[in-house]
Amino acid sequence: QVQLVESGGDLVQPGGSLRLSCAASGFTSTYYTIAWFRQAPGKEREGVSCISSSDGRICYADSVKGRFTISRDHAKNTVYLQMNSLKPEDTAVYYCAGSRRVHSSLVRNEYTYWGQGTQVTVSS
Repeated sequence: QVQLVESGGDLVQPGGSLRLSCAASGFTSTYYTIAWFRQAPGKEREGVSCISSSDGRICYADSVKGRFTISRDHAKNTVYLQMNSLKPEDTAVYYCAGSRRVHSSLVRNEYTYWGQGTQVTVSS
């Protein structure tokens, strides 16, 4: 059974940084994709970034390119999202999502497994 557990959300000032972690377990194959999505109050859940396990292909939403960096640690089965130059509009619940396919999609329906989410608030 696949489980995804997020951590690292916090309150941070505009221009600050945070690193989110997603600990994954239960993937029996080495071929899968992990993504970060976010959902702000009253808005649709949107894809932020993704990374595949096998070849490390990466994708980013245009809104976070140049500010967010996704990475993985195979030994720890953990995916990280380093978020720099945070803006108030980055405020949202951030979710880790998993897919048993290798791809670079940020389409919500491509992902089967979801974590519980971690709150990121950017405010002065």
